Amino acid sequence: MLRLPVYLDHNATTPCDPRVLEAMLPYFTEDFGNAASRNHAYGWQAEEAVKYAREKVANLISAESQEIIFTSGATEADNLALKGVFETYVGKGNHIITCNIEHRAVLDPCRHLEKLGAEITYLKVKTDGLIDLDELESSFKSNTVLVGIMYANNEIGTIMPIKEISAIAKKKGALFFTDATQAVGKIPVDVNEDGIDLMAFNAHKIYGSKGVGALYVRRKNPRVKLAAQMDGGGHERGMRSGTLNVPAIVGFGRACEICINEMSGDAQRMGDLRDKLEIALLDIEGTSVNGNKQSRLPHVTNISFKYAESEGLMAALNKDIAVSSGSACMSASLEPSYVLKALGLGDDIARSSLRFSLGRYTTNDEIDYSIEKVTNAVNQLREMSTHLEK
Repeated sequence: MLRLPVYLDHNATTPCDPRVLEAMLPYFTEDFGNAASRNHAYGWQAEEAVKYAREKVANLISAESQEIIFTSGATEADNLALKGVFETYVGKGNHIITCNIEHRAVLDPCRHLEKLGAEITYLKVKTDGLIDLDELESSFKSNTVLVGIMYANNEIGTIMPIKEISAIAKKKGALFFTDATQAVGKIPVDVNEDGIDLMAFNAHKIYGSKGVGALYVRRKNPRVKLAAQMDGGGHERGMRSGTLNVPAIVGFGRACEICINEMSGDAQRMGDLRDKLEIALLDIEGTSVNGNKQSRLPHVTNISFKYAESEGLMAALNKDIAVSSGSACMSASLEPSYVLKALGLGDDIARSSLRFSLGRYTTNDEIDYSIEKVTNAVNQLREMSTHLEK
């Protein structure tokens, strides 16, 4: 089946699964109660729905339901984790270790905390997008309270060595936080096996709705405490006040339930299609894959097309294929991707890269169509460039 334009930007967002939408709909019209209204049936129904969804979200990451704090999305969860830890543990220390290819939802709060007196170490990555574990270990100080390293990068799909990172953090007596927005629901994530203390993720990357996310907060060994960043009612165990988005939370739970049952099969199918796309596009002269080709998400490839700028490629493809040159939140920027620059790529190559991220509904026909269209667009742009040079 071929649907136009072909959507290959699932790292930006995913379509809502019809099964998720079906679960959500009653909570807009029939069961519309406020989950905090505990003196009548409408509130009780909403509270029960949230409780059930919280269990499903927790099950996906092998957590306890009480460890799930619902937020408006992963950006809020990132902010709550970073700022909440800094305020709570400032008496112990003010040093945080993170990485220079984190999402802006982590980097920007870190810059904000620096203004408040935090000391932030931004680890560099190697050419494959992975951090150096020896450099991480040598970065600890007596005042280090938190390590915040993403689970998988949103632009290149590289999966960090999470277990090794968390083990180092534990050995040094620091908490470990990860933004796992691109990983949860795509690959197995187990907060206990991985040694994670805090973890941000959301629904709209796993075929749920926009506007809802979660922060996992460990309850024991160690029990993590956070200073609330939003006050006004003490919802979510006092960590995040505000009326809960019941329909979106219900959908989040259903999306997680589907991922538990279908993630393995989805990953295999998407990986096969991604490999087919990648192999064909690498047949084009002057192309290369960015990031680690072994330790990466199964549905993502980031490819540089020498002598064909990504802006021109996207303009040539926009009626046929939806792709991106990087993070959705940076799409308005004319600067080359800071993630690709961090890998050591020059501006010309960084500006000639496209991210292809496949999804649950991507078809073989769509991949065949995309191969043809991208190949033609690259060749045409290069011919135009050659004519201009002459």
